Amino acid sequence: MANRRIGKTIPCSAFSVFILLLSSATSQSQPNQGIDVDASRNIKEQQPEVHCSRERSRAAWKIIEEYLIPFMEKEKYQLSSRCRLHQSNDIFREQEEHKIHVDINEYRCGYCKKVFRAEKYLDQHFDNRHYNLLNVSHGKCLADLCGALHCDFVVNTQSQKTKCNPAASARNRHLCEDLANSCFPLNGGPSVTRLHEFFLRQFCDAHTCSKGRKPFSRGGKKHTSVFYLAVSILILMFLPIFYLIVYLYQREMGKSTTQLKRFSKPPGRKPKPS
Repeated sequence: MANRRIGKTIPCSAFSVFILLLSSATSQSQPNQGIDVDASRNIKEQQPEVHCSRERSRAAWKIIEEYLIPFMEKEKYQLSSRCRLHQSNDIFREQEEHKIHVDINEYRCGYCKKVFRAEKYLDQHFDNRHYNLLNVSHGKCLADLCGALHCDFVVNTQSQKTKCNPAASARNRHLCEDLANSCFPLNGGPSVTRLHEFFLRQFCDAHTCSKGRKPFSRGGKKHTSVFYLAVSILILMFLPIFYLIVYLYQREMGKSTTQLKRFSKPPGRKPKPS
């Protein structure tokens, strides 16, 4: 009987020891998890908060790239780093250049190669995982120039039927003229003077409540139409085939005319003996 009792108590004691070990392991692991969570929170708290809109900064750079840089390239002019339109003043530029648009619903991070189904999720990934790559040293924000550059035409955050505010228009025009003076100084030479005048017409003249003035009046980058490109490729493909068909047709017509001449010629008569 004693042996049976000992046999029953051994599994129970082993089970109780297993429970004790498991509880001690979980109790040891829980503080580590808490430390990891606290560490991640501390990292986020240590990061300085950025008061700059990524979306509007992206819109401002798109406008610069579309409606200003092509005309600067014609004049072979480069912006000074002191100009607020320079790409070094965009704190998101480094991250935006590592954004790979693979397909309609596929965006890839150029740093860690992770794939996302929308651009906004990639933006959140940049904010969470690659925050240290933001250029926050100068404290400048390209979105602050949106008033002068007409970002609302790109972002479409405001209705075009909104009543014009004369004070806001005057403020944006003043900012626009300051950009023209600092980025394209009139004492910089003939090409810079032309760009100064161009910037005023392209961006600043539209800052008015009078009707008929629209931004980007001088046009922008010329995009190659996809339809035009497809038609050009088809023409290049079928042009040699067309010439081959014409050549073969002319060769067959030449053979047929030669045969007709042979059949139409009367047989030669022998001369009569004298």
